[in-house]
Amino acid sequence: MDILDSLRNIIGPDHVLTGSDTAGFATDWIGKYENTPLAVLRPASVDEVSRIMALANDTGTPVVPVSGHTGLAGGAHAPEGSVMLSLTRLNKIRQIKPDARLAIVDGGVVLESLHHAVAEHGLRFPMTFGAQGSCMIAGMLATNAGGSNVLKFGNTRALCIGIEAVLPDGRVLDLMSELHKDNSGYDLRNLLIGSEGTLAVITGAVLKLVPAPAARATALLALDTLTDALSVLNRLQKATGGAVEAFEYMPAHYMSAIHTHLEGLNPVFGTEPNMTILAEIASTAPKDALPGPDGSLPLDATFENILAEAIEAGQIQDAVIAQNDTQRSQMWTRREAAAEVCLSRNPLVNNDISLPLDQVEPFLTRMKAELIQLDPGAETLEVAHLGDGNIHYNVYPSTPALCDPVMELVEDVVRNLGGSFSAEHGIGVSKLQSMQRRKDPVALAVMHQIKQALDPKGIMNPGKVLPNCGEVIFRAGQL
Repeated sequence: MDILDSLRNIIGPDHVLTGSDTAGFATDWIGKYENTPLAVLRPASVDEVSRIMALANDTGTPVVPVSGHTGLAGGAHAPEGSVMLSLTRLNKIRQIKPDARLAIVDGGVVLESLHHAVAEHGLRFPMTFGAQGSCMIAGMLATNAGGSNVLKFGNTRALCIGIEAVLPDGRVLDLMSELHKDNSGYDLRNLLIGSEGTLAVITGAVLKLVPAPAARATALLALDTLTDALSVLNRLQKATGGAVEAFEYMPAHYMSAIHTHLEGLNPVFGTEPNMTILAEIASTAPKDALPGPDGSLPLDATFENILAEAIEAGQIQDAVIAQNDTQRSQMWTRREAAAEVCLSRNPLVNNDISLPLDQVEPFLTRMKAELIQLDPGAETLEVAHLGDGNIHYNVYPSTPALCDPVMELVEDVVRNLGGSFSAEHGIGVSKLQSMQRRKDPVALAVMHQIKQALDPKGIMNPGKVLPNCGEVIFRAGQL
């Protein structure tokens, strides 16, 4: 029997998409990688995923898991002869447990849908970023996605305590524990999180929830230096007991690009400051949401007082605090449109790097000087989750021929400052050469061994994460 007929028998003919029906999966989100799969599969249950993987394993058919298809590193690129396994129909919120503050979900649940569902219980899943209306939980786990609230709540890995996955041979790995502590052997859950679909298909998860904020305060701050910005961040953290949820860096040239690109958004300050910080604090304490005699909230007053002290100390030049949800939304629009604006030009070297907090400013200073030496005509457009040291550093070289040299230059500076060439977007296809150049050889060798052990036929999302180093040889005593 033809493999497509076998797949139709498993999930039904309407859910094995071929030819023109795969048009919605033809490219990745940024339009860089074209997909030419044999078929796109849309299973509706874990059992169907299991049967698909068993068949793929028997026939040696490559499988590319795909969730919301919003990745930026080519992690869901599907070469000819592969099948794309879409989690679109595996989208049930299985259970919300308010007392335990847990959500048990299918892998295909859209992040925004989860936000709405848990909000009805006065809770939230504290992960958010621009693609929240389309990204799915399995994709977030597969890439260990970050976002704007990592400063307080950590990456997706920190918010997951249980996972369900289908292995390449079709076996279902049930790690759907609701335990916060379990020391029974290797941490397979965290092995799969961040593996970008190269080890298994994530089909379910147990996620941590937190109480919804009783009050929130958001502001745009005008500053001169990153040194001042870190001082303000530390001032806010100390004065609020660690209530800072977001601290986003947007330099002047980024803000100018945003205001040019997005209609209806005008500069907040009279003159564009050297940098703008989007700062947000939140509290779950009812007392912080109880209006005072003048109608103001205690959290707002606390925020205003801290910012006033920073202005008095010369750390902040100006500040605008959101007075309502509309103003807060407009502030966040300036930050969440970053991908749309930064990816709108070519040629582009898209860097997603991580640095120690006190090395962000040295990185930007060094890159400015060294980039001019390499390519005097290059331009940059960067934005950062400053609170956790994650910079989205985009370079537009004067010619495509300089893309690789620019990437290597960024890697050199990042490594010299103790950073990483990948912070939250993953490796996918786009950073394979970076992995080859920069990842510890022993770590790469261990990764190859893990891949070989779990996926000996190499059918799971081939060509991602692990660079093709030719034949990988493991000698006794090498590791």
